[in-house]
Formats: sequence, structure tokens, C-alpha cells
Amino acid sequence: MPSAAPLWHPERFAARLPFLRRRGQLAAATRAFFTARGYTEVETPYAVPCPGEEVHLAAFATEARHPDGRVEPLWLHTSPELAMKRLLVAGAGPIFQLARVWRNNEGSARHAREFTMLEWYAPGADMAALIAETSDFLRAVLPPVVTCQGVTTRLDRIETLSVAEAFARHIGVDVLASAGDAPSLAAAAGVRLRAGEDWEDLFFRLMLERIEPHLGRDHPTFLTHWPAAQAALARRDPADPRVAERFELYVCGIELANAFVELTDAEEQRARFLADRARRQAIGGADWPLDEDFLAALGYGMPDCAGIALGFDRLAMIAAGARTIGDVLWLGGDEA
Repeated sequence: MPSAAPLWHPERFAARLPFLRRRGQLAAATRAFFTARGYTEVETPYAVPCPGEEVHLAAFATEARHPDGRVEPLWLHTSPELAMKRLLVAGAGPIFQLARVWRNNEGSARHAREFTMLEWYAPGADMAALIAETSDFLRAVLPPVVTCQGVTTRLDRIETLSVAEAFARHIGVDVLASAGDAPSLAAAAGVRLRAGEDWEDLFFRLMLERIEPHLGRDHPTFLTHWPAAQAALARRDPADPRVAERFELYVCGIELANAFVELTDAEEQRARFLADRARRQAIGGADWPLDEDFLAALGYGMPDCAGIALGFDRLAMIAAGARTIGDVLWLGGDEA
């Protein structure tokens, strides 16, 4: 086979075919799991007026050309979250979606610019219930022991760890006491503050370098109760407003999912959106109209619920023991 053979070359495709077949089995098992639990599978638009308000995600621009000659700017969504929450307001009940999503400027062994996101929303669920359901899902669709990128994880038990506990265990600092004060966090962690680095930048540097390497290795880790500033669509914890009811899931050392007990207060959500928009614009990010329709739906009344976004391609990597995300994509990925 030529060293630079195209992705469709039969010999190159044959090397990925076992991973791709495992992906197909995983999709069927996922649908069976949620259907058996009373969830409805939904589909929402991919091209939208507002792709989301995440500060550090870059969206793909497109446009709609109308019969009357109007040209409407649109964006490929970075998540189906805002659309699915409209369906919760409408009365759809428990819902899930295997959605194609797009995030520009991404590409690595674990990232692709176009990928599949599994999202589901459970009305009435709290964080403990969603953690339990997510654990049941993993055990239903994966074998009891999985190995990916050299890390082996057993699914017979889980670890639940708060962000504050993780910082205390692995760095020896009280991260919540330093919130917003980058020099204080740097001094406590024994690191030099970089030029222009604010508290959030340092928080994520410490997460990446000193905490994430310990997560989701022997067993899955649910990292819970994130600082409120890192959870724009999550409800603050009534017991401790410094943190939000958010968790991330790690399996085989891979960040696999992000979940919220959802914020239902439209005015607080508007304020958070405006703050995120200002931050995105300050770093030169793209702009689009504020999603007033979503805020109107939230104001009409969204039921209390918990929701989760899980990277389906990464789950397929773990299920198949694949080396890179490109191994589980039918026509490969954009690995750096």
C-alpha cells in the first residue's frame, strides 16, 4: 500500500474496519439503552443563528439563502444543547440525541473538527441520579474492563471527586479560597504566573498538568462541583454557591463527558451569556446575535432537569481500544 494512500484505499480502510464495526454496535446499544428507559430520540437543526456562547469554542460560519433573496448568517452548532432545552420546555420529556457537531481549530488524537455528541436530558434528575444513570450506561455498552491509549480502566466501581478535593489531593491547595485571585493560586500551587494569565487560565493549566493525569485511570472518575465561573449553563449548588452542579467524566484517562444540573432562571442565564460574550469578544472571538428565542423559552419555564454531553467518538475509541479518534471515523479525522 502506498505510504500516502487515501482514506478510501481498501487496504487502509481494512485496518479501521474492526473499529468502525464496533462503533456501529455501540450506536445500536446506545439507542437500545435509552429507548428501554423511556427516552425519545430527537433531531435538532445543525445550522443555527447562534451556535452557543462558549468562550473558547470556534464555530463554522455558513449562510441560508432565502427565496426572496435574503441571506441569513448561520453557524454550525457546537452542541445541540440549546435546541434540546427548547424541546424540554415544549414538553418532550426525557430525550437523547446522537448529533453531529462542529468545533473549528481542533484536531488531535482525541479531537476532530466534526464529530458526534451524545446528549441526553432527564427531567427531575439531580446530579447523583445522572451520575448513577451514566454509570449504568457505561456498563451497558462497554465490557467490564476497557483499555485505550495504554490505560486500563475497570467499570466495577466509580470514583466521585469534587474539584476542591482534587486540588487539595494533587496540588495541596484550597482552590475555592483563591477564586478570582491568580497570584494567590499561583503562590499556593508553587508555580510562576505567566504573562497575561488570569485565574481561570491558571486553573485550567493546573487541571491539565497536575490533576487530569490522575483521573479516570483504575476506575471512571466523576469530577464534580466546579467553580461557578466554569459552569455557564449549570445551576449553583444551593449548599455552596461558590460551586455549580457540574461534573466531568474521565475513563481510560480520557475526558469523556460534561454534565450539568441545568440552570432554569432566564435572567441569570442572560447575565451569564452577556458576560461570556464580552469575554469572547475581548479575545477576538466571532460574534452572533444573542439567542433571544432560547431565553424566551427558558423564561416560559423549563422543568428542573440534569443533562449531559458525551463524546461518542471517544466512547467508540474506548470500546474498540482504538489508538486515535481517526480510527473510529468512517473517513478518518483531522489529527495533528
